[in-house]
Amino acid sequence: MPIFKLSPLSNSRSLAGAALIGGLAFWSVAASAAGGAYYRAELASPASDARFVARDVVWACKGASCIAGQGTSRPLIMCSALAKAAGPVASFTAGGKALDADELARCNAGK
Repeated sequence: MPIFKLSPLSNSRSLAGAALIGGLAFWSVAASAAGGAYYRAELASPASDARFVARDVVWACKGASCIAGQGTSRPLIMCSALAKAAGPVASFTAGGKALDADELARCNAGK
């Protein structure tokens, strides 16, 4: 015989708590996707697709300006993947640090 007996309200509280946690998790992902761009790039010409995947990162482009969340590869590799998918890259910034001219040349040569 159980010592404690749960009330019928405990199931609804658990469900409400799970819904709240799920909602907060979704909200934080949406917030980081909206303003949490880790990569920023300017292409030499406008991208042909507004959204595409390069090196497991979703890129969103408006004209020649593209942004993406953080990936797991080094910035130069991410830049090369972008150049392969969208064309030559004029500037590339990862976490606020821009690639220099030599790195950009290597980025675009990786095609």
